[in-house]
Amino acid sequence: MSKQDKQNTSRRTFLRNSTILVAGSTVAGNLEIARAANGYGTDTIKIGLVGCGGRGTGAAIQALNTQGGGLELVAMGDVFEDRVQGALRGIKSKHPDKVKVTADTTFTGFDAYKQVLASDIDLVILATPPGFRPLHFEAAVNAGVHVFMEKPVAVDAPGVRRVLDAGEIAKQKNLAVGVGLQRRHEQRYKETMARLHDGAIGDIVLGRAYWNSGGVWVRPRQDNQTELEYQMRNWYYFNWLCGDHINEQHIHNIDVINWLMNDFPVSAQAMGGREVRNGIDHGEIYDHHFVEFTYANGTKMFSQCRHIPNCWNNVTEHAHGTSGYCDIAGGKIYDADGNKTFDTREADVNGGNGHQQEHHDLFADLRAGRIPNEAEYGAKSTMTAILGRMASYSGRVIQWDKALQSDLKLADVDNLTAMDNPAPLDPKEDGSYKIPVPGGSTAGIL
Repeated sequence: MSKQDKQNTSRRTFLRNSTILVAGSTVAGNLEIARAANGYGTDTIKIGLVGCGGRGTGAAIQALNTQGGGLELVAMGDVFEDRVQGALRGIKSKHPDKVKVTADTTFTGFDAYKQVLASDIDLVILATPPGFRPLHFEAAVNAGVHVFMEKPVAVDAPGVRRVLDAGEIAKQKNLAVGVGLQRRHEQRYKETMARLHDGAIGDIVLGRAYWNSGGVWVRPRQDNQTELEYQMRNWYYFNWLCGDHINEQHIHNIDVINWLMNDFPVSAQAMGGREVRNGIDHGEIYDHHFVEFTYANGTKMFSQCRHIPNCWNNVTEHAHGTSGYCDIAGGKIYDADGNKTFDTREADVNGGNGHQQEHHDLFADLRAGRIPNEAEYGAKSTMTAILGRMASYSGRVIQWDKALQSDLKLADVDNLTAMDNPAPLDPKEDGSYKIPVPGGSTAGIL
């Protein structure tokens, strides 16, 4: 171990070495001692960034926006050099005094995450395409650093299980874990959900979730790209990287209904396909899904997500109960006769910027000695979206337990080392990709 590695390990150990004291103090009821023993107070928190695209850039800026003491971005890494440099310029433009990244702490390539984690950091932001999230999260926990990771946290069941296991180890190591399901941090959602959990509309009988929009970017193939580089640049359209838009995007709305239910579905049946977005640069994912999820108590969630222009757009969540209805996204509750009984706007409840608030909350917790861990619900809401994709692709009823134990691994990202490696997915002769067909074999589904 190098001298620098020893210094990094020593510093991290010092900042976390009160785990036994924390446990003892908590048992004794002296929570303030526990918090003080494990908090950062006004000490500088050093941040690393893995994944330097638009979301990684935004997350780093939002982390540095938070109050309460010193924050520094000291290391950055991405597979692509242009991503690192673009993010560095963007973050510096907002926080020139808080960016302490140097040429020696900017890293590129498939092992960039290892080099960031070996740097002198206390917390890492993980914002690569989600197919890499389980590998990077497990490595971060093993390195002993706190984690903020973007959603979704996996693209397949083996990845979900890997995240769940690493999340448990994070608890044992007293490491904080934040997940980018930001609605859980927005005050308007929290106020509304508290009333629903208190019975404002009676027993919940149905939840509805929507992310219907015109779609997202496409990055056409460029000259001299390897197949692997093309897929990684156009990552949204390949399941080994994205998990389909039901997983990468619609997970936000699905997670809200799971939060409403304080549970996760036991089964799903669905339909979906490619109606409009079926060009050669659209990879293998669908452009629409409709899923009926069923919870253990029989309650249903109806889930819609669509990426088709010039259609009805809607990004909301709704709850129906035995004595009323709630527009969750709008923060409005109605009784059985349609009379509004609560409105967050009329109650002057600030909705807030969830992307920013989740960072405010995470760093406030760290400074107070609280150690949040959002890995479990992040992983299980990710699994809910994957369950929906499995049901949509197969056209069959898929059980949660069977899906979660699936051995289908979409890619072995651990062993990718260079852009000339074979891609996990091969194109057909015309450059297009095989598309799942409902009603066919479940090979490649479970």
